[in-house]
Amino acid sequence: MATISMSYSLPTLKLRTLRRVNRKSGMAFASISKEVGGLGVRVTEGEGNLPKVVLTSSSGSEAEIYLFGGCVTSWKVSNGKDLLFVRPDAVFNKKKPIRDGDLSQILTIYLYWDSGGIPHCFPQFGPGLMQQHGFARNMDWSVINSENLEGNPAVTLELKDGPYSRAMWDFSFQALYKVILNSKSISTQLTITNTDDKPFSFNTALHTYFSASVTGTSVRGLKGCKTLNKDPDPTNPVEGKEERDAVTFPGFVDCIYLDAANELHLDNGLGDTISIHNTNWSDAVLWNPHLQMEACYRDFVCVENAKIGNVQLEPKESWTAEQHLSVS
Repeated sequence: MATISMSYSLPTLKLRTLRRVNRKSGMAFASISKEVGGLGVRVTEGEGNLPKVVLTSSSGSEAEIYLFGGCVTSWKVSNGKDLLFVRPDAVFNKKKPIRDGDLSQILTIYLYWDSGGIPHCFPQFGPGLMQQHGFARNMDWSVINSENLEGNPAVTLELKDGPYSRAMWDFSFQALYKVILNSKSISTQLTITNTDDKPFSFNTALHTYFSASVTGTSVRGLKGCKTLNKDPDPTNPVEGKEERDAVTFPGFVDCIYLDAANELHLDNGLGDTISIHNTNWSDAVLWNPHLQMEACYRDFVCVENAKIGNVQLEPKESWTAEQHLSVS
């Protein structure tokens, strides 16, 4: 196994391979036109001149991760099919999370939309005392490690507190996010560490958007779960119990499943069955905005691993959760 340790933030990385200056913004950063150390890890310029990490496995599968927000935006298996969804009108301008560019057409109750891939919700899921879904998706993450595991590239990103986060949440923390790409799978590991001298609590989720044909999509593995259903009123969830073997998306869907199974199965209606396996993500969320995103709601569903209840961390304590997506 080959390992490269990196302790820098890539937008300011200095490498001799190729240096490119973005004269529009006045920001200089390195754009690497070949793999780093032959590891299947490449850094390049993405949409909006934002740096992204590209992982390519020996089997030809590929993933893209933007450092702004630490957001996985693409997961392609070896046949080139992308199993994740990003809205065609997503804005990549670093002034906001990678998301919808026009909120004026959305009901005011939805204060925030992201636009696909696997965005972070941290240290808050949903609305609350700070901006919706927290600040992790609004900040630059840094690459601290890259490795190759028998042909499967992996990268570890890091996020730490700063003036922006402390203005909303006055705690010192470290978030590590490891992404591993395989021939037919992509795995993530999120570790949150309390680096402060006082305890804090948080909740979190991975707001995963899957490419889908919504009328043919179903999710299995949720039967028997306690539900908090936000249809029809997202501000007043109704408690219930899931009785269906296969949950479908006939219209607007926004439902939390508490104490969900550690493996769900998504039929995306496009010929793929995706296993969504997790460790320590105790809950799940299904979401599709239906007519509130009329231009594209037919093309995706969200199946999210989440920790809805608060995680309490004492100083120096850590919490880790893993997600493994595989296709058959």
